Amino acid sequence: MGGQVSSPGSFSGLPYASKANADWMSALNSQLWDVPLHQLSIPGSHDTMTYCLNKKSPISSKEPRLLHLLCKVLPCVTLPMVLKWSTTQVLSVTEQLDAGVRYLDLRIAHVEDGSERNLHFVHMVYTTALVEDTLTEISEWLQSHPREVVILACRNFEGMTEDLHEYLVGCIKNIFGDMLCPRGEVPTLRQLWSRGQQVILSYEDEASVSRHTELWPGIPYWWGNKVKPQDLVNYLELMKSHGRPGGLFVAGINLTENLEFILVHPAWSLEKLTLSGLPYLCAWVRAQCPGSAAGCTNIIAGDFIGASGFVSDVIGLNQKLLRG
Repeated sequence: MGGQVSSPGSFSGLPYASKANADWMSALNSQLWDVPLHQLSIPGSHDTMTYCLNKKSPISSKEPRLLHLLCKVLPCVTLPMVLKWSTTQVLSVTEQLDAGVRYLDLRIAHVEDGSERNLHFVHMVYTTALVEDTLTEISEWLQSHPREVVILACRNFEGMTEDLHEYLVGCIKNIFGDMLCPRGEVPTLRQLWSRGQQVILSYEDEASVSRHTELWPGIPYWWGNKVKPQDLVNYLELMKSHGRPGGLFVAGINLTENLEFILVHPAWSLEKLTLSGLPYLCAWVRAQCPGSAAGCTNIIAGDFIGASGFVSDVIGLNQKLLRG
């Protein structure tokens, strides 16, 4: 598996994202420039990098042995099935940023049979894109949009050793440099702009975070693990009733299939499941409010982010902060 600059997937029927929200942070009302990021409404993408999965991508070593066996015996049936239920995005990372996404869910893995420092992304299947190439792509986009800020959530870390963590953190520092915001109080946009900082790097490995001030602890993600949108909304409302976390956090509006659903709907895919539930879920999104109160939301992440007005809906919630 060689490195490559990321490229979009080939799912049909999903619209190409516009660049209308490419600079939405700098276009916010100036009153919002002094609101900490964890009190703003920020759109995110769930499993950001799955657009670059393909039939040549090996299945994750963490998946059940039965799945690996089926892929060897019936690859023409098994691999397409796995891909259509593991692909959550079709826009490239640059296209997602252009569309207004500012939280990227980056699930990182070391491929067992790969080279010593051959780091990819993973969601059941390893991506074709290399982590270092993708981080460079994000850095280049940020240089072209100097008043936009991204939150990068490095997670999963399948097959990662301490040496690989140190290698990855070294890559992060080399690629982003002074763009990285050291951990501390969650900053405002005005504070970040004054320092020339554009990246908050969440890293779900406590040992690495303890060694590097550039890394922030893992950001809580409300994952409902639900097939039906009504059940997912009930879960999210239950989480809200317990009170919001103190810092950055994510409410995921991504639906999740289970084996029973797949067997009953053999012609479906995660794309079809997502699109069928989006109207209901986006109605819930439009009813949310950012801010500091217990029931407020912050980052809202979804699948197939170019398939509806989801990103604009999340950004638009910030107008509610001006009414207080």
